[in-house]
Amino acid sequence: MSTLRDVRVGESCTVSKLTGTGAVKRRIMDMGLTKGAKVYVRKVAPLGDPIECTVRGYELSLRKDEAQCVEVADVVKA
Repeated sequence: MSTLRDVRVGESCTVSKLTGTGAVKRRIMDMGLTKGAKVYVRKVAPLGDPIECTVRGYELSLRKDEAQCVEVADVVKA
């Protein structure tokens, strides 16, 4: 299964599962990344961390390790 970390700039996807545990999972859910949410990857920093995404109409920056906890499906070039 691919994760949000694997999605390239300009691609959209749908969150299928959160694999984090405890506080990490809760923090990701509080940011709006829940099952079924549509995510568009806007930018990636020059060194690859953080990743800037559009989720539920707002901009969100995630670190690579947080993005690794978000499994995605239906990755399409937007």
